[in-house]
Amino acid sequence: MSRVPRVLVVEDEQDIAALIKHALERSGDAEVDVVGSGDTALRAVADHAPDLVILDINLPVMSGAEVCRVMRARPETAQTPIIMLTARTSESDRVAGLDLGADDYVTKPFSLRELSARVRAVLRRRNGQLIVPTATYDGKHLRADFDAVAISVDNEPIRLTRREFELLKFLVENRNRVLSRDRLLERVWGYERFIETRSVDVHVGRLRSKLGPAGLQIETVVGLGYRFVD
Repeated sequence: MSRVPRVLVVEDEQDIAALIKHALERSGDAEVDVVGSGDTALRAVADHAPDLVILDINLPVMSGAEVCRVMRARPETAQTPIIMLTARTSESDRVAGLDLGADDYVTKPFSLRELSARVRAVLRRRNGQLIVPTATYDGKHLRADFDAVAISVDNEPIRLTRREFELLKFLVENRNRVLSRDRLLERVWGYERFIETRSVDVHVGRLRSKLGPAGLQIETVVGLGYRFVD
């Protein structure tokens, strides 16, 4: 999608809803609307269908399970991605939520970083990848053939670890765009492995060192992340 995705958060605990809204909008992952009851949620999706719904199970007026069931029964919302958010942690509860048609299931208490990553993952599955992969790059110092796994700087071959290679590839594919540490962790390490963002800094430092003069193309954007520049 060329526009920023719209996410509807259905959560009656205002503090939690505000935290989710802040996390998703701060990262630029989505524009977020918030409602606090099941009946209001159904009116909201009917008036302006969102790209994704984050749906609490325990809601006033109408439960999240019933909201999910109604959305899946309506043709206009049958394919709308739903992430269920609940304090219920048993396997049977998770299975029941997924059987209702939810695309993912997050239990409270939860990590905002994990939830943001799951939102991005569900939207990617729904809409396809936003970035067309880059097979080669030919710059002043750096030459890279990612299909052939061949990297050279000033015509000298450079040996990278698999993680360094994947990091460079993703930076180059998104060149001239700022990538947050969380985004790099998700795409290079995999969102299911929540390691410290400090690991990104360490790997970027090693990658810059190995790339020599080409390492200057990886810029640090203070407070945001990293950017590969032509």
